[in-house]
Amino acid sequence: MTQLLSAPSSTEDAPRCRHLTVNGRQCRHRVLDTQSDLCFRHARPLPMQSDSEDLSPDLLPQLSPFDSAVDINQFLARLLVLVTKGRVSPRRASVLAYITNQLLHSHHAIERKQAIDLKNEPFTVDFGDLPRPPR
Repeated sequence: MTQLLSAPSSTEDAPRCRHLTVNGRQCRHRVLDTQSDLCFRHARPLPMQSDSEDLSPDLLPQLSPFDSAVDINQFLARLLVLVTKGRVSPRRASVLAYITNQLLHSHHAIERKQAIDLKNEPFTVDFGDLPRPPR
């Protein structure tokens, strides 16, 4: 019986990335940068975004009390701009958007409560100094 041995392909001959995982395994990707012997993923690590950076000057130029839906809409628009510029992580943006959503729901709840309170108030009229009809 003869066994057929396949010749090694050109991808197997290419040098592999030198990056080692936590488990001690070597990355499987081919080398991109011959000076660093790293692949495309490990040659240029992504910059870490700081979730503790103070963004209040950009998000809250005039400190608004978020009393209306317009204030919340403007805040979300500014947040969208910062996310697209890469200054805010998507995770942080989703938390801030969730908080503003809760604020918006609380505004609706307050308005409903005030409307119910107005309906339940007894109707009183102050006639003041009006003369009474004779009996």
